[in-house]
Amino acid sequence: MRFIDRVDAGRRLAERLEHLRDERPVVLGLPRGGVPVAFEIAHALRAPLDVILVRKLGVPYHRELGFGAIGEGGVRVVSDDIVRMSRIDEDDLAEVQRGEEAELARQAERFRAGRPRVPLRGRTAVVVDDGIATGATASAAVQVAGAQGAARVVLAVPVAPPDTAETFRAKVDELVCLSTPAVFSAVGEWYHDFSQTEDEEVMELLRRNAAETRDEDAGGGGPGRLATGPVRLPVEGGAVELAGDLTLPEGAPGLVVFAHGSGSSRLSPRNRAVARALNDAGLATLLFDLLTPEEETDRANVFAVEPLARRLTEVTRWLRRRAAGPVCYFGASTGAAAALWAAADAPGGPDAGGVAAVVSRGGRPDLAGPRLGDVTAPTLLVVGGLDDVVLDLNRRAAQQLRCETRLAVVPGATHLFEEPGTLDAVADLARDWFTGHLTPAASAP
Repeated sequence: MRFIDRVDAGRRLAERLEHLRDERPVVLGLPRGGVPVAFEIAHALRAPLDVILVRKLGVPYHRELGFGAIGEGGVRVVSDDIVRMSRIDEDDLAEVQRGEEAELARQAERFRAGRPRVPLRGRTAVVVDDGIATGATASAAVQVAGAQGAARVVLAVPVAPPDTAETFRAKVDELVCLSTPAVFSAVGEWYHDFSQTEDEEVMELLRRNAAETRDEDAGGGGPGRLATGPVRLPVEGGAVELAGDLTLPEGAPGLVVFAHGSGSSRLSPRNRAVARALNDAGLATLLFDLLTPEEETDRANVFAVEPLARRLTEVTRWLRRRAAGPVCYFGASTGAAAALWAAADAPGGPDAGGVAAVVSRGGRPDLAGPRLGDVTAPTLLVVGGLDDVVLDLNRRAAQQLRCETRLAVVPGATHLFEEPGTLDAVADLARDWFTGHLTPAASAP
């Protein structure tokens, strides 16, 4: 069997993969030649398309001999036997990995142009190449897909040597290979047109697929398709998914993202009470877990403000891709520090991709100290009058903030605002702050 070109190969493969349509697969092309093949499969299955980026880790003195591979999201696959036989020490391994990680990041930025990686956790991953010769790259790719959480890994290729194909049947959940010629010397001999695929073609095919599928990934819905209810939020390039609860009143002028504090979650009764008050005022809200249950067991993660801020920023980008409108932050305790840090990373007004407003409840802005001067979003600091230590920290933070700032002290309130009426006062203050700063943004031309 010979193929006219990669488009022809992709269309023929798509016919053999039709049974996967109901599994809502993610199609992953190995750049560069595998992507035109994968695009045709994704188009036929109405599935999201992404590149699966892997870099071989070669023995320092014999680069062609791979001792493992790395993929996005921190995935590393290493053959302990080859490491041992090659006498590679930890320093050598780390040096090789650093170099390949840099190239991996460069490829990701170039091919995706800022789009996040499509999450694989719980999905069927269809790994596609334009053919297999030795199988080294494809082997690394299927291992990376599995390590990134794919529930099933399917390898789809137009052509491969018989022995290589047989080896892969034991490595993947399903192998679809159209041709296994007994005499095989190179993949290109089985194509009439096997011209080189350029980076620009890969980028264009990814862009076209994103437009076709409206970026329908595991988070639920593409641009303009957000709906009230539970959501799954991919962060760290899709390597981690966080649980969230989204409420979208009709005609909401903006959306308030909650960043909870240490020892808390999206189920915090205090944050949920404030969220209900904001919803009653017509504002949309998103409460989500900054950490997974496993991550929460390490208390150091709770106070790692910069990584938490990065996650908050990723979630904000996820919302903006779905036309959520202006975004505000409501942070509590250590979550307030993450909110301020994330706001500092997004300077400018909401029309320029910045944050419309920030409210801190009993916050620890001191933990965002290095970034306070970079915050441009109007910021309201709400503190209990009896919370002496935190009140002092907020007074100092207010002096460092260069944006529009107000410090509101709720009389008779301690740190958790458990006293009667004090949490209602917080909700009223937050509502007025957000609506006051969202209305101009929402009505701007």
